Amino acid sequence: MIITDTIPDMLKKVVLTNIYTAKSTEIIVDTEDDAKAVLGAGKAPNETAVVTDITGIDEGVQRATGKKPNLEESVTLFSGMARCLERNISTIKSLELMAARLKSPRYRGAVADISHRVLSGDKLSDCFGMHPDLFTEDIIALIRAGEESGQLHAVFKQIAQGRGKSAKILRKLKSGLIYPVIVLILAFGVVIIMAFTLIPAISKLYIAMNASLPLATRFLMGFSEVLLHRPYLIALPIIGFVMFFKYWPKLYRKPPVQLAISRLPTVGNIIKKSAAMISFRTLALLLQANVRISTALEIAGKSSNHIEFERFYEAIREHIADGLSLPESFLMESHRLGADGRTIAAVVQMAGETGGVNEMLDEIATDYEEELDIIASQIDKILEPIVLVMLGTIVGGLVYAIYGPIFNLSKVILPQKKGPEPAAISAPR
Repeated sequence: MIITDTIPDMLKKVVLTNIYTAKSTEIIVDTEDDAKAVLGAGKAPNETAVVTDITGIDEGVQRATGKKPNLEESVTLFSGMARCLERNISTIKSLELMAARLKSPRYRGAVADISHRVLSGDKLSDCFGMHPDLFTEDIIALIRAGEESGQLHAVFKQIAQGRGKSAKILRKLKSGLIYPVIVLILAFGVVIIMAFTLIPAISKLYIAMNASLPLATRFLMGFSEVLLHRPYLIALPIIGFVMFFKYWPKLYRKPPVQLAISRLPTVGNIIKKSAAMISFRTLALLLQANVRISTALEIAGKSSNHIEFERFYEAIREHIADGLSLPESFLMESHRLGADGRTIAAVVQMAGETGGVNEMLDEIATDYEEELDIIASQIDKILEPIVLVMLGTIVGGLVYAIYGPIFNLSKVILPQKKGPEPAAISAPR
């Protein structure tokens, strides 16, 4: 069971001063206690510490602009802890050493709180469970299994390796998205500049023509009018995008959103492979740590952060509860895994005959990881056709909206002359 009683939010500024050089360093720690703030700042024996509270507007600014927790910092924590425990350094001392290596106030405060609670006699897994925003259920389960087996250093190393591989793929995906994002931002920037400069200059001409204008031209003129007379409305879509990305994690947890995104080309494939990689690796680690299979399946489903995989693992649990083996359950639910489902079920079935299911699951996760690594390396090339289509649509729409009416000037300025009326034909006498 994971404890969710987290510490209250409060920022502390710790000023560390070297007693020999008199040089000072300011460090921000997210904690409610001065002693924990000093511990989270990583105070050395040759330093003095002065702690002050950060409140009011200063706290809001610090939270908005300060370093945020990320996956790389989690890798740093667990890899460092594994290295220290391998060398028989105590858990408390290891946490104190790691506090100096962390950069975000949230991680510093969490490590200080964990160290303080361990010193008070609490179990390490329960202490980590006090911070569910940083450490998920699969991590807590692995730490608990490491405590029971006496292999905490091995568990920490496995966590660091798994999260390190995920962080590597995410870095490649982000770097690959830079080019498409810059191109689209420049395209929309050009539209806004033209709406402020060119469109007002030629809109009078269009109006004077007193002719029907294409829908694209009317839309561009209306957009220009809004920007010229109510420029504050530009902030609305910007605020909308900011709020969208801010609350995207909560929005993504909704099953309809996940299912809709999973149907998108390219993006859906990346999301499914990522969910499969994380869940299979988590399941392999949990089975290797001798966690109960029903608990391991439940945690693996939640770690995938995808509704389809949660349903898959839930169905597997039900089959096992009915007396089926893991390979048989995988075979029955292989259709939920898409095109790769049959292959995965065959691999698990072979592992059931030869032993080492956790090793085979880890191999499957590694295969998905390699595929994602290739996709991440080529993400800019994969998205390039989509970007070109969007860019072509914007440019083509601008050209049609601006020059379409000009091509019809002749019809307005030089209207068609009517021909002579036909002579009346007299009736025969």
